[in-house]
Amino acid sequence: MSAAAAPIRIDFVSDVSCPWCAVGLKSLEQAIDRLGDAVQVDVHFQPFELNPAMAAEGEDIDEHIAKKYGSTPQQLEQNREAIRARGAALGFTFGARQRIYNTFDAHRLLHWAGLQSPQLERALKHALLRAYFTDGEDVSAHDTLVRIATEVGLDAQRAQQILASDEYADDVREQERYFTERGIHSVPAIIINERHLISGGQPPEVFENALRQIAAKAS
Repeated sequence: MSAAAAPIRIDFVSDVSCPWCAVGLKSLEQAIDRLGDAVQVDVHFQPFELNPAMAAEGEDIDEHIAKKYGSTPQQLEQNREAIRARGAALGFTFGARQRIYNTFDAHRLLHWAGLQSPQLERALKHALLRAYFTDGEDVSAHDTLVRIATEVGLDAQRAQQILASDEYADDVREQERYFTERGIHSVPAIIINERHLISGGQPPEVFENALRQIAAKAS
């Protein structure tokens, strides 16, 4: 009897204020669901900050995007509509958002959740994406972060302790540095078995085909 193949490692590098990261995650998960038992995967969420220098109070999102990318109001609306349509096709709702926020503390909580279990980290990741993109919440506010953490089953008091300190700050910065030093400068970046890179919010078929091919070569 041959030994079972090792699970395929997937590093999902992303930010909770990145709309294409929400699209990419839903797309990847649909691909994994389609594969069923044919391919075993082990997903690790990795931090990336689109705006690491952003002030705690955040910025008006239209002003921020116009300044950062030179987008016109018409381009902004076209991009939003494209993202809304992609999200809807994957079962993710993009609502109205007025501001964009600093996400470093959200990443610290995700790191902590990952130390508890992959299931809690994934649940928190989804909850943060919904809070920001669907409900337009401030995902830099500590009371909001504690509430979201509690809703997915994490300890509220422990979450408050972490946010009130610098706990896990060095860990998150080290993870961010690790991936930027390896050429990751935009997200989502989906790294398979630490060798194969898929960038952006690709359709489920792209992830499914890549995982099937990599699994076939491994066997």
